[in-house]
Amino acid sequence: MKKVERIKFSIVMVMLFILTTSSMCSSDDNSSSSSNGASDVTNIASNGTWRITYYYDTDHEETSAFSGYNFTFGANNVLTAANGTNNYEGTWSVTDSNSNDDSINDLDFNIAFSAPAQFEELSDDWEIIEKSSTVIKLRDVSGGNGGTDYLTFTKN
Repeated sequence: MKKVERIKFSIVMVMLFILTTSSMCSSDDNSSSSSNGASDVTNIASNGTWRITYYYDTDHEETSAFSGYNFTFGANNVLTAANGTNNYEGTWSVTDSNSNDDSINDLDFNIAFSAPAQFEELSDDWEIIEKSSTVIKLRDVSGGNGGTDYLTFTKN
């Protein structure tokens, strides 16, 4: 009888070992995890067209001002906004204020339009607060009045 109990005990121990070691693995252990470098954000933005799904300017939402526009973050830092009738060109870039680490907090998403007035409101060096392959969320705290603006691009 003792031999049967030892076999059962050994089987239970092996199962516990397998369960314990398999729970130590996680999906963030792979080497292809995304980084938070400027080139990563640039690659995401320059892939496809985007629309503004949220724009909050200091004290009120103004998302509707950009309704129907598709934004293309193109080569040579050319930013295009088009709605089928109107096309506006600006510039864009992603800069890293501290290239010694991969903190998303060090990245700025820079947008500049010279016209029309509604697009000039987007011109700023935005802080990236969230990014994925389908959403880029930005924030800007004004130095003048201390108001906070939010801008969200969602991939089409």
